[in-house]
Amino acid sequence: MNRKIIADLHNHTAESDGEFTPEELVEKANSLGLKAIAVTDHDTLKALKTAVDAGEKSGMEVIPGVEISLRFKRSFLPGPFTSCAIFLRTGSGMKNGWRGWIGFLPEEGGKPLSGPGSERSTAASAPGETPLLPRAMESEDIERFSRNATRRHFALALAETFGITNRETITRILGNGSPAYLPSGIDPADIRGLIRDKGIFCALAHPAAGSFPGPGHYKEVLPPLDIVLRVLPEFLEAGIRGLEVYYPGHTRAQQEDLKTLAKKHNLILTGGSDCHDGKDRPMGVEGLTEPEYEIFKAAFL
Repeated sequence: MNRKIIADLHNHTAESDGEFTPEELVEKANSLGLKAIAVTDHDTLKALKTAVDAGEKSGMEVIPGVEISLRFKRSFLPGPFTSCAIFLRTGSGMKNGWRGWIGFLPEEGGKPLSGPGSERSTAASAPGETPLLPRAMESEDIERFSRNATRRHFALALAETFGITNRETITRILGNGSPAYLPSGIDPADIRGLIRDKGIFCALAHPAAGSFPGPGHYKEVLPPLDIVLRVLPEFLEAGIRGLEVYYPGHTRAQQEDLKTLAKKHNLILTGGSDCHDGKDRPMGVEGLTEPEYEIFKAAFL
């Protein structure tokens, strides 16, 4: 049975690694007949005010949020864990929520926090191997695409500047097992107080995407579900309240398993398309139905 999605709670703008401006994202949501969207850029709040204003003008409910890159120092989880979605309340509540993040995440410009995969060395090959790049990759190679660098921007630089277009080669360079990899992100302990003390609604994003069978976006850099479950107690202790069940990189069976997990831990279901563009990662392919969204809003507000 097809689900009628009215709320897409996972979307990125050009302020991180999406192609749409905040205004274009809202316009796209209206054209699809959605009633609500969340803007959850990687590690920056810069698009939120513009997106909320555009939503108010067009009648679209826009929930401001951010997708946080977390760095776990575990032997079984060496990479950044970009899986913590923070939702901030609108109106006066949103201002109060933002206040706690000033200096922690950028709001109106300034240098953005390093995004997922942004801290990497220029050595794309292991010692003794023939270098994959003809020269060292410089910060300018990335900043021409975005100052809030993500893996997508590294991939663009590899393709357009260095002529490397083979997907397996790009994955080898950008994956967590690459010799060029250096962990990035925030220590989970640094956000625990903000989540618990301020009552901010935090959800675990795309928890099963690393176990998606077949090719999937970011599968090569996301931990499998069994690893996510090993650190889940830390998220629960920190005060997360939601679980992103509906996601393009989750199979139907995985969604059902995640629903069971959410029920066990009294977590609210969230969902979204992880929109980055209008073709490869479009808006509206996943999200919440109206009854699910009402439950989310009741917990969120």
